[in-house]
Formats: sequence, C-alpha cells, structure tokens
Amino acid sequence: MSGGPWTGDDPGHNDGIHERWLRGLNRQTGAPDYKDEWYFEQCGGCRFWVALSGELGRDWGACTHVASTFDGQVRFEHDGCASFMVRTDASFG
Repeated sequence: MSGGPWTGDDPGHNDGIHERWLRGLNRQTGAPDYKDEWYFEQCGGCRFWVALSGELGRDWGACTHVASTFDGQVRFEHDGCASFMVRTDASFG
C-alpha cells in the first residue's frame, strides 16, 4: 500500500490539519491571559500525553488522562489543562 494524504505523510495535508486543530486550543501561549506557570504545564510534558506517529506526532498527541476534560482527544503539545501531571522522566513530547 502506498502512502497518501490519509497516512500523515503529505506535508500539505498535515499543514491543513495543524491549522484546523489549532482552532480548538484550550490555552494559547500568545494570549494576554496566559499564565506563566502554564509554560511548565503543557500537554507535551504531561505523563498522560501520547504522541501521534509520523510527522503529526512532532506536535500532536492524544490525552489519556481520565480526569481531564480532553481524555481521548488529540491535543497540541503546547496546549494544557488543569489535570496536568508532570512526566517522571522530565521529557517533553
């Protein structure tokens, strides 16, 4: 089976997905009300964030935290929520 836009290998397709999904952010780092502590509580550093595979996985992953309102949803690595729990290995993404 050859690759195609549905596989996540098409840069144009991925760019469209990225732009579309960014509209659903919970916290936007450029917003005037963005709190300083949120820079250290982003999805990519949460122990319940699982990166997608392929190029989309560089920025996007699934939330797997049952206590989060975003459980089961794809989230941007720089987004965040009140249910954040730091990774024990201090990795990001």
